[in-house]
Amino acid sequence: MKLRKYFLWISLILFLTAVFGGFQNVDLLWKIGLVAGFSSLAIGVGCLKSLEVYQYTFWIIAAVFSGLLFPETFLNIGCLDLRNKWLILIIIQLVMFGMGTQMSIKDFTGIRKSGKGVLVALLGQFTIMPIIGFIIAKTFGFDAEIAAGIVLIGSCSSGLASNVMTYIAKGDLVLSVTVTAISTITAPIMTTFLMKVFAGTFIEIDVLNMMMSIVKIVLVPLSAALIHDALKTYEPKVQIKIHYLAIISSIWLLIAVIFWNSFKLVDGSTSVILFEILNFICGAFVVGVLYHLLYKLNTKIDAFMPYFSMFGIVYFTLVTTAAGSEHLLEIGGLLFLAAIIHNTSGYLFGYWLSRASGLDKKQSQTIAFEVGLQNGGMASGLAGSMGKLATLGLAAAVFSPWMNISGSLLANYWRRMREKLEN
Repeated sequence: MKLRKYFLWISLILFLTAVFGGFQNVDLLWKIGLVAGFSSLAIGVGCLKSLEVYQYTFWIIAAVFSGLLFPETFLNIGCLDLRNKWLILIIIQLVMFGMGTQMSIKDFTGIRKSGKGVLVALLGQFTIMPIIGFIIAKTFGFDAEIAAGIVLIGSCSSGLASNVMTYIAKGDLVLSVTVTAISTITAPIMTTFLMKVFAGTFIEIDVLNMMMSIVKIVLVPLSAALIHDALKTYEPKVQIKIHYLAIISSIWLLIAVIFWNSFKLVDGSTSVILFEILNFICGAFVVGVLYHLLYKLNTKIDAFMPYFSMFGIVYFTLVTTAAGSEHLLEIGGLLFLAAIIHNTSGYLFGYWLSRASGLDKKQSQTIAFEVGLQNGGMASGLAGSMGKLATLGLAAAVFSPWMNISGSLLANYWRRMREKLEN
């Protein structure tokens, strides 16, 4: 704790250094001072109870400035292209797996208790945000792929950020977790459909390819995490079946690797896509069982997984900003304004739609978070899988930091209001 306090003082010195460098027109000095200042601040705020919830947000801001001010540094490491599709796929799967370890199969049964709230939240999430995103993209006149990126983040499911904000605000956590779980598993259909309807006016959308991409980057890692959960909570008979499926999956993957060339599949064909999905599903069983073995060795591993997810999102923010730095320097201010309008509209319409549906304030505040906070990691992962991280993924890089800031502010405000009423 004392060490973190030192980082607060160091961040102040670094920011002053950045100001001095700016006045003296020493580019390297103010750039390094700014990036190092936010990085130091991200460590330091952990010692302040009132600001510790913003620690992750400051890391995101540090990543944005790093990518914006030193783009060439964060696009390649030696011969490794940080925008490589397979690298992005692995990292986004790690992000989603980390999120999945914080979920449970029981989360999906919450609809029995909060059926009406879940339906209202899903309706708001998959109508309000993509429509507002489309209107903003049209009104602001962004380039086609950047405009489609705004629709993309509006069409994604909610992420764990909404659960965290609901917890801070003392909202209906059961409702929040249930909505996040259900919106995530319906994403392959809903996100793809919404992108075809709205983003399809800006760019060409390959429906099957996008749907399968969402399955690979979202459902497969979540399935692996839920397999781990089943091994923790289900009776021995179910556990034995899962282990058998994992063995069969391992054998199939081995055959697929050895005899890949014998399958004679045409690249880009439907058969290739389905073959890949089968392999990924088999991989989910193998990874789920292997991870559970690690969990049995050290049960604290689940608590560390969200940090891997946070690292992955910081990575996406950094690389996306670096790749799209030229665009961001041109339209960054306008894109940030779009983020504020989009996010604020989600909170407002999500809340009042819930109130109009007869839900109480606690449920309505929860739904406001579910509607207003999208899964930026999923949006970045999809953009990366399409090879358009610098354009289609740019909105996610700008919107995500703002969503964390606004969500934290709103959650703490509602928490204080609730505590006043309780006292």
